[in-house]
Amino acid sequence: MIRILGLDPGLRHTGWGVIEKNGTRLRFIAGGVINPSSTGDLADRLAELHEELKKIIETYAPDEAAVEQTFVNNNPTSTLKLGQARGVVLLTPALFHIRVSEYTPNQIKKMIVGVGHADKKQVDMMVRTLLKSVPENIPSDASDALAIALCHGFMRPTNIQQYMKTV
Repeated sequence: MIRILGLDPGLRHTGWGVIEKNGTRLRFIAGGVINPSSTGDLADRLAELHEELKKIIETYAPDEAAVEQTFVNNNPTSTLKLGQARGVVLLTPALFHIRVSEYTPNQIKKMIVGVGHADKKQVDMMVRTLLKSVPENIPSDASDALAIALCHGFMRPTNIQQYMKTV
């Protein structure tokens, strides 16, 4: 059995979701959204994100983590801030010696829905289909994080083979 933490990074909203995979069985454990303060220094907001992620890791003890790769948007300032939040999201599990894998949005959508350009509703529906006990009121950022965790759960045998080739 493996416990996977999926993370959908953002400075305003970072979605997180924890699943367990035992062979082909998948089980929803928890999910939610970290909402750092929207005011104050960037450093304080990043520290708040780090502290909340630490609590999640300490509470749910994931074996592995998966993070969505950043897409580039038109606003360089927003892209830079997202990149900094993403750095915290990558760093925090690594500080706990948790292996972190990254997936593009299209990889996640293709793995979960079967189509690389699926919309959020399709992804959410498949997350709920694959993980029967996901609460109805779970935020979309948490559902996205669960999709990332599921993608990693489906892809991880390939990742381990790729990792072993580089060692």
